[in-house]
Amino acid sequence: MLKNTISQVFSPALSHSQQQTEETSLHPDSENTDSEKRNLPETELAEKKEQPVEYCNIQMRNKSQMKRQKFLSVTQQTIQQTEGDTKLEMPTINLDGEVTVLATVPEVVEALESCAITWQKLISTALGEQLKNVPQGSGPLAEVDLWRERNSTLSALTEQIKLPEVQKVLEILQEAESEHSGDLQIVLSDLRKHHVEALDNVKFLSTLERHLKNLTYGTGFNVVLDTIPSLMNALRMVWLISRHYNKDERMVPLMERIAWEISTRVYKVVDLHTLFKEDRAAAKKKIAEAKSTLEEWKKCYFAVRAQIEASGREQHWEFDRKRLFEKTDYMTSVCQDLYDILQVIEEFYNIFGPELKAVTGNPKRVDDLLRGVNGLISPMEELTFDPFSIKSAYDWKLIMEEFREEVSIIEEETKNFIDESFKTLRSAEAAFDMLLNFKHIRSRETINKQMMMKFNDILDQYCKEVKNVKQIFVQNLKNPPLYKNHPPVAGAIYWSRSLFYRIKHTIIRFQEVEELLAGERGKEVKQIYLQVAKRMKEYEDQKYNQWRDGTEQILPLLLKNTLLTSSVTEEPVTTKKNVHFIVNFSPILQEIIIETKYMEQLGFPVPEIARYVALQEEKYLRYTNRLKNMLDHYHKLMGTLNEAETKLLDDHIQELWRVFKSGHRRLNWNSLGIGDFIVQCMRAIRKFESLVHQIQNHSEDISNKLLFIESTNLFKFPLSKNGDELPEAKDFFEYVKCERAKDVAHMVRKYSAIPQLLIKVEGRVANTKTGKSPKLTSYYAYWENRIYQVLTRLIVKNLQAFNAAVLANVPLFQTEAILSVPEIILQPNASEIDKMTVQCIRDCVEVTKHFVRWMHGTCLECPPQHVDEDEVITFSFYSDVSQNPLIIEQAVLITQNVHKLMASLGKYSNQWKRYHLLWKLDKDTVMERLAAENPACVTFDEELQFYMKVAQEVTQQPLIKDEQFIRLQLAPLAYTVQENAKGWVISLGKLLNDSARAELFSLQEEIQVGIFSLCYLFT
Repeated sequence: MLKNTISQVFSPALSHSQQQTEETSLHPDSENTDSEKRNLPETELAEKKEQPVEYCNIQMRNKSQMKRQKFLSVTQQTIQQTEGDTKLEMPTINLDGEVTVLATVPEVVEALESCAITWQKLISTALGEQLKNVPQGSGPLAEVDLWRERNSTLSALTEQIKLPEVQKVLEILQEAESEHSGDLQIVLSDLRKHHVEALDNVKFLSTLERHLKNLTYGTGFNVVLDTIPSLMNALRMVWLISRHYNKDERMVPLMERIAWEISTRVYKVVDLHTLFKEDRAAAKKKIAEAKSTLEEWKKCYFAVRAQIEASGREQHWEFDRKRLFEKTDYMTSVCQDLYDILQVIEEFYNIFGPELKAVTGNPKRVDDLLRGVNGLISPMEELTFDPFSIKSAYDWKLIMEEFREEVSIIEEETKNFIDESFKTLRSAEAAFDMLLNFKHIRSRETINKQMMMKFNDILDQYCKEVKNVKQIFVQNLKNPPLYKNHPPVAGAIYWSRSLFYRIKHTIIRFQEVEELLAGERGKEVKQIYLQVAKRMKEYEDQKYNQWRDGTEQILPLLLKNTLLTSSVTEEPVTTKKNVHFIVNFSPILQEIIIETKYMEQLGFPVPEIARYVALQEEKYLRYTNRLKNMLDHYHKLMGTLNEAETKLLDDHIQELWRVFKSGHRRLNWNSLGIGDFIVQCMRAIRKFESLVHQIQNHSEDISNKLLFIESTNLFKFPLSKNGDELPEAKDFFEYVKCERAKDVAHMVRKYSAIPQLLIKVEGRVANTKTGKSPKLTSYYAYWENRIYQVLTRLIVKNLQAFNAAVLANVPLFQTEAILSVPEIILQPNASEIDKMTVQCIRDCVEVTKHFVRWMHGTCLECPPQHVDEDEVITFSFYSDVSQNPLIIEQAVLITQNVHKLMASLGKYSNQWKRYHLLWKLDKDTVMERLAAENPACVTFDEELQFYMKVAQEVTQQPLIKDEQFIRLQLAPLAYTVQENAKGWVISLGKLLNDSARAELFSLQEEIQVGIFSLCYLFT
């Protein structure tokens, strides 16, 4: 029961942990975790320390796994010892009594001898099986498990032999001097001997178990490296103390298993299919640790062997070295080959870096060589054999020979490429830096030697660069290119110095290699450099002297400039709106300030006055910005004024300019009152701005009233109550007139409010409220002209809208077509509609009579003028507006369009004249003539059919005709025509009735005469 419980709980956990450990061991990064920690630089080690949790978890998991495995092993051993797989059967016979008495009973002895034979066979079989068992696995822990299992099995048998029942059986058989007793004692002696051996071996191998588990389950090579010395010392102690593991036949297989375990760890970690895809530094580190692990095994063996030999008292180690080290030595050589391959790849990459591309100017060729380098590792990644197998040593040797041949080919190509490239260098300094780098980085030795021979090519390239710089300097001497924001003189010096530093920096770098400039070619290049540098220095001095002299002359004059200047050269105090003030800060003065700052940066002494001005730059900049903002404010404010407002505010503008006058005439850039001047100007501008805003607010109110007047609709049409019913023409025009009267009253109220607003403006500007201030004469005229324009646009737009309504195919009112024998007429007729239209147009124009003109030079309405006693004249805008050509043109156009429309409707109604015979002929005369002719019934039928057809045809004619803005109602006309047709049918029917009746009476008389005649004959 205990065994099952422990197996269910601990065995899955152990197997899971073992699986995780194997996965961790197989993972390349996990193998290097601890060993990297020892060999990492400080920065990377600090990063590792920032992640302690994962590392501690690995250690704790490893220890927990080992403890669980040890607990399970001990528990299983205890269970085996208590239960045992081999149980001795006890005799069924009763053994109670003295041994001497029982030994004399034949039945007891016979039964016990049978039992002894069974025990002998059982113990011999179990012992034989244990001796035949071999370790289950190639690792050293398999041998430890083998001896532990053997000890467990033999311990179980030994413990059963020690049982009192078994001992009593043996004593009885010995007392009875049974022949089977001796054989059993021999077997028991062998059992005790092998049990003692197993127990002794388990005891000593247990001292190795911890090291062997670290060797097998350790999380990285660092654990293995730390374990091997301790393991080897433990093996030495076992060799010295153990009674059984002090022989070659026991120690050599154990050490061979240890060597196998170390080799397996290396084999699992170093996978050539993925090794070259990893980071090269990490891969090199992994290979180095694997090689160190393999070497440590052999190194520790010989170290312990030397200690044993040095002691002189211990049995020497003379083991079979081939069995112990042949495999590990071969794997060490393969690891060294792999490390060499990675080193060669790294050296090539150090060569073919961006520096070489930049220097040679042929990145494509460099990339081609890099592809060749990458191709070196392709055979290793595509191996079809195990490189760590000794059987594949020859194949691996061929691979390495091929690799070295390819490396030689790439080295030759690289040397040829370097020879070609250094003949056409792009940059001497870059090439020099690259050569210095090759001195300090590890690369191919042959290529390094080739590189070190290229210093003369670098000098030649530098000489070309100096000549190129000289050519650039000479070409741009008169008009040098300037950096952004650089002034002309300092910028030219900066340009010259940048060219100088370009060649100076390189030659200073050359001085790092003393022998480079010591030769003849070096001295020649140095002399060329000095000639160019001297000429550049002369250029700088010339530029500086010219600037210093000019600055000392012109700067005092520039500081005496006034603060402001205007676009008007004469008296600036003028009422013209286009006067424009600007800040009179000369660009030359700004340029001198910038030049001074740059000259000091360049190390030149500057004039004292220039330094003083440069130190005041912030103050000047603050003044100029404030002045510009002030003037921008002023110009923006002036831009909002129209011509009328400018004239209105002429006195206030002049007062504002008087404030500007001191900055325009008296103050200069040396003055101390510039700040106060700006404050005064801003105060005056704000005051003027307040006045402008007040005036513009009133102006906006007036404009809104005028906009209302201009947008008024003077032709408001009635809406039909239901879709087909429209008003009569007279009602229509009457409605338009009434609505217009209402709107005109509202417009007049808006117009009457305008003078009050102008009086408010007068109060702000002239401090009077009379409505007739001389200062506002032009302003009154401006608004009166605006009112005239608004009224003109009002009338024009309304007439245009009415004309559009006339031409639109939307009927607004209706007229009827009626029969006034003998003619078809419209009601009301065309003449009446024309008159109503003309009157409507006249009423629209006469709206302007309600807008009374102002007295000259005021905003007060003109009172009515009495010409005669009965005649009163009111001056309004009507006389001017009514004579406007556009209004006259629109009025004429509307009249013409209405006239054409009425003519069209008359023409359409005349189509009904085709039925004129219905009312033109005299019905009685026609009936008398027809009765006189005494026509046949067929004639009556034809006539009746004709009139019935006319009556039917009239009902099918459209009774409404919509054309433009008039709807023509034809129903009254159609009804009249239909009634006339029915009258003809009635008349014909009456005539036919009378004629038929006369014929009937005549026929009746004839029949009666005939009857009388027949009666007479028969009688």
